[in-house]
Amino acid sequence: MTKNNDSLTIEFILRGFTDHQNIKTLLFVMFFVIYLITIVGNLGLVALIIMEHHLHIPMYIFLANLALMDSCCSCAITPKMLENFFSEDKKISLYECMGQFYFLCLAETADCFLLAAMAYDRYVAICHPLQYHTMMSKQLCLQMIEGAYTAGNVHPIIHVVLLLRLTFCGSHRINHFFCDVLPLYRLSCVDPYINELMILIFAGSVLVLTITIVLISYICILFTIFKMKSKEGRGKALSTCASHFLSISIFYGSLLFMYAKPSSAKEGDKEIPVAIFYTIVIPLLNPFIYSLRNKEIINAMKKFMKKRNPHNILK
Repeated sequence: MTKNNDSLTIEFILRGFTDHQNIKTLLFVMFFVIYLITIVGNLGLVALIIMEHHLHIPMYIFLANLALMDSCCSCAITPKMLENFFSEDKKISLYECMGQFYFLCLAETADCFLLAAMAYDRYVAICHPLQYHTMMSKQLCLQMIEGAYTAGNVHPIIHVVLLLRLTFCGSHRINHFFCDVLPLYRLSCVDPYINELMILIFAGSVLVLTITIVLISYICILFTIFKMKSKEGRGKALSTCASHFLSISIFYGSLLFMYAKPSSAKEGDKEIPVAIFYTIVIPLLNPFIYSLRNKEIINAMKKFMKKRNPHNILK
């Protein structure tokens, strides 16, 4: 094991899922299929929204960017995890650790702001339909997306830079399936108090701000829905909002559990199931949750499939 921190050649061992060697092939196949569905589902949704001009409105622009970030999250985590199922040493360098965490943090931070923007967009559309184009202009939409990506890039840079102040000792074994900062702090020879404090301040601020926007937006939406006279319209709106809110609740709940109160005393075994939700399950479910109940997306998909039909091409 190399221990030269100055040259950043230090290596770690990812021990996630090592206790399940008897079913590693089954786990590999399962996560590989999930990875393929996630990438095809999210990038397919991005491509569909780009190709269909009538979907170039704030709601779908936010959705396309959310799908792009979900793909980024999946690509940052899953390939290395799949490789480690059949790797003998399961090693990952500090450079790779930083890269993996950077892209994961970028995706999760941007997702938080995009979900908040989508909630605000739905609030304006349902509660102020006549003022929608004034309150949610394309310029404001682009500014929100720029803000999401700016925060998404700045946030991980802060933690990656602070990671450089640490020196590592001991077994260098990370009890996780990807290189997250919290397991790294447990291996530090230096007190990671400052790093944990920055996680609490910055991750906490992102979560509190975006969750507040989401909650206020959905509370206002619910009040408006319950005022609707049509039972059928109320039922459809509630059904759609419930599926969206379930996805958001799982996402934010997982992040709050992991990062709101970082502590080096946490056990990695308890973090793995929660991490699976926000790194693997949510990116898999989002394209289906936000698309299957959306008539415009379904119609656009039917239109695309009809164009690609061999009989129509021959005509």
